Amino acid sequence: MNIDHLKLFVRLANTHNISLAGQELGLSPAVASAHIAKLELSLGVRLLHRTTRKVSLTEEGSAFLVHAEDVLASVEAARAAVGAGSTVATGTLRVTAPASFGRMHLMPELANFLAEHPSLNLDLRLTDTIVDLVDGGFDIAIRNSPLKDSTLVARKLAVDKRVVCASPAYLAKVGTPSNPSDLKELDCITLSGLDTWTFETPNGTESIKVKGRFRTDNGEAVRDACASGLGISIGSTWSVHKQLQAGVLQQILQDYPLVSDTALWVVYPSSRLLAPKVRAFIDYFALVYREPPYWDKHTTV
Repeated sequence: MNIDHLKLFVRLANTHNISLAGQELGLSPAVASAHIAKLELSLGVRLLHRTTRKVSLTEEGSAFLVHAEDVLASVEAARAAVGAGSTVATGTLRVTAPASFGRMHLMPELANFLAEHPSLNLDLRLTDTIVDLVDGGFDIAIRNSPLKDSTLVARKLAVDKRVVCASPAYLAKVGTPSNPSDLKELDCITLSGLDTWTFETPNGTESIKVKGRFRTDNGEAVRDACASGLGISIGSTWSVHKQLQAGVLQQILQDYPLVSDTALWVVYPSSRLLAPKVRAFIDYFALVYREPPYWDKHTTV
């Protein structure tokens, strides 16, 4: 059984795209299809369902995948035992991340990351839409929402700490709220679908249904509207740390922390054989965002 054919099959099981899987291994679509056909012929079973848009595993293919991953893992372990095999990150790494976080905290690090891995190409998609990693052919996603797909693996990069803040000008005009219930009488800037804010108080949790004249679906727009004096908002410290440091925004209600278990996660398809390019990305950014993340180190919150 050809090891290269197994590698292609495992990548195909993750990407569901013969062209993309072949490209990652330096193969043309025609050659990749021929390799899979030879693998099926050698096994005497059909491993894939093929359509014009994508491929999916047959029942036999799903059963074979587990063993194929085990074989490849064993091969890598055997090579490592004698010092063989490369752990160099090569090929194209496809990453998707939230737009605001990506612009603010991925982009500034990419030059250093790519300099450390000169054989690696990066394909980055910045979007606030939760994309399907498998259907989209992505290797990694950065997310700040809970993991719902049990076929994926998640590793926490950093706590997504959130604070309530306002501009000094707005607070000078309306006064600084002393407890969460004061927010009911003030203009609050909300992210679409997040107009109930829950606080920890001496008497337990308290949920406040806030209202205001401005709502948006973009976190940076919330921050900028708050800084311009349109009202009070919730902001992740990774988004508002510079404004807090500069005094453009001021944290309020420090004695009533928000109830939140949000975090920043790196998410990738489950596989016993983690590609060097995926591990390189995870290890690099886990170090960059180590606790406490740099955006919280010099911010008083």
